[in-house]
Amino acid sequence: MPICRRSIIRRTLLLTGIAFAPAWLQASEPQTPAGQPTSDNARTRIEGQGEAALERVKRAAGKTRASAPPSPVLPAPPDAAAQRRAFRGMSQRKHDPAMADRVQSDVAAARQALATERAVASHRIAQALGLERPEEAALAGVMSADGAKNQVPVLFVSSSMPVETLRTYAGQLERVGGVMAFRGMPGGMRQVAPMAKLSAAILRIDPGCDGPACAMRDVQLIVDPLIFRQHGVTQVPALAMVPGDPTKPYCERDETSPRAAHLVLGDAALSGLLEEYGRLGGKAEVQDALARMARR
Repeated sequence: MPICRRSIIRRTLLLTGIAFAPAWLQASEPQTPAGQPTSDNARTRIEGQGEAALERVKRAAGKTRASAPPSPVLPAPPDAAAQRRAFRGMSQRKHDPAMADRVQSDVAAARQALATERAVASHRIAQALGLERPEEAALAGVMSADGAKNQVPVLFVSSSMPVETLRTYAGQLERVGGVMAFRGMPGGMRQVAPMAKLSAAILRIDPGCDGPACAMRDVQLIVDPLIFRQHGVTQVPALAMVPGDPTKPYCERDETSPRAAHLVLGDAALSGLLEEYGRLGGKAEVQDALARMARR
């Protein structure tokens, strides 16, 4: 079989192509101005930009730390010598009689203004609710009895007790010149109307009467948590014979005000509570009250 053999020209061309192939491939790849491939140059630019971005983040963090407010620092302890000088100066201050007189006059004027404001407010409430003058005095917190009494029967009650029971006690207290004391007002101290309605229901002689022409019992009603705390009253009804005037305003009394020697607890008639008080050692204190109840 005849074999086709390449001619010398064709073999020469083939050898020449093989020799120049690497140079042709390198020339066909995109070159950078520095003679590097495009991929190597792009990687270098990315790395450079990443380092620059990291430097910018570091500078921003440094500025933030530099502009942050300083942490609070506890003040230094006061100087003992300065404290001693201050207290010595306070103790050696001169007493000004004129200033003391001015303070006393201001306190008296404030008390008078408070009493006037309370009287005006109670009068307006009485007019709005159609209450009579005895009930108005009860709202004002004014003691109607004279100050000659040494021992005043005070009956501690609560607005949660039945109204009929409170009415019965009011009739008995009227005979001995006693006082009915509440710890607080129904609905809270900010609401006067519920207490005014309850007082009217207790003091009206005729429970079916309505209006300013209704006759009222001459019994003092007070709202005084201080007198409850003074006598340690946790259960009602309770009776105590309080010396002096138990209806004085808060500004004229304190924890050291005179208090009863005994406290009688129990749901009983006023006469029974007075007799029990006498058996506890207060016979002389309840003698006048028992005599008044016996006369009627």
